[in-house]
Amino acid sequence: ALEYWVVPYAEPNDHGSTRYSVFVHLRDSSGASGWGEAVTIFEEAARSTMAVLDGWASLVTGLDADPAAVRDAGYAHSWWYAGGGSAAFALSALDIAAWDLAARVQERTVVDLLGGPVNGDGTTLPIIVSTHAFYEDLDHQSEFLANCVTDIAAAGVKVGWGKKGGAGLGVDAARDELFAKKLRGALAPESLMIFDIGARIRWSPQEAIDRVAAFTPHDLYWIEEPLGADDPEGYRLLKDSTSVLIAYGEREWTANGVRRILSTGTVDVVGIDAGRAEGITGFVDAVGSIESASKQVNAHAFAGPSSYAAGLAVSLTTTACQQFEVAPLRNELMTQLAPGLEVPHAHVSALPGHGLGVEIDRRAVERLAVMSSLAG
Repeated sequence: ALEYWVVPYAEPNDHGSTRYSVFVHLRDSSGASGWGEAVTIFEEAARSTMAVLDGWASLVTGLDADPAAVRDAGYAHSWWYAGGGSAAFALSALDIAAWDLAARVQERTVVDLLGGPVNGDGTTLPIIVSTHAFYEDLDHQSEFLANCVTDIAAAGVKVGWGKKGGAGLGVDAARDELFAKKLRGALAPESLMIFDIGARIRWSPQEAIDRVAAFTPHDLYWIEEPLGADDPEGYRLLKDSTSVLIAYGEREWTANGVRRILSTGTVDVVGIDAGRAEGITGFVDAVGSIESASKQVNAHAFAGPSSYAAGLAVSLTTTACQQFEVAPLRNELMTQLAPGLEVPHAHVSALPGHGLGVEIDRRAVERLAVMSSLAG
């Protein structure tokens, strides 16, 4: 059986903005089940993903608990519109659920099915705080972020710019440099400092070069999407001008998209969201190319418990991942759908239990959902 829901939630790490995820539940004839999630963010994207799932439902019901079978069925049916958008969201949620189900049927973990953990001491990864800047007062904003790092013993912080709230970062160059100075002063010297430049900010390549040059004395570790999702010529100019790592790729839909940006030689850290880029299978496919290029991968796990667990599972099984992002403020998806999933301290390791290691509260999903469907 296949069931799916649109679930809105308030995201405290984005100044309380309302976001949307689509949750998928697969159940086999033995009663075993698995959960998946599409990180759609916007309501219209969530609703269109539901429409795609409606079209795929009869193809999925009756399949074995095998991610490859689910993926093949989705691709074969969506040959005209596969490779991005709502089709990628639908496939992401189904793929994650299929991995969760397959591992539970075998009474194993997804991490085990992927070959086991390989990072750090063999089982863990250091965490970094991932949240947005939303306070106008830069001293207060810097203190807040530094406290978030201290509270969970994180290795550093990634700060989203151009988001809701009064921070207003990304507009005035002098103010932006002042923020970099203040945040560095509030953090421990060894803490990683990362800036994630939001989609609403539009810098030219020269502006990006000038901004990064101003941040460099404050020991910026990487800068994410300073020129958006796709600007190979601009990124080439920026990369040639700085030693600061350049991150992007979070808005790619497929492993082929990741390979395309790797081929430009302009990306050092590739961001991937399992809830967008064709699930765990797509993530693993992309990781193979990232490892071959000797680049880093960084999971975007900034939504609900299923996408978080999927990103964590893959991250623990590749040497290309050096850290794992954790949102310091728990959103409604985390607190209500998987209340047992706590914010980690210092490091993350494989979640206990079979499958993805998270137990989703079905009643909470049903209570929060604004759309639902059942097939099979």
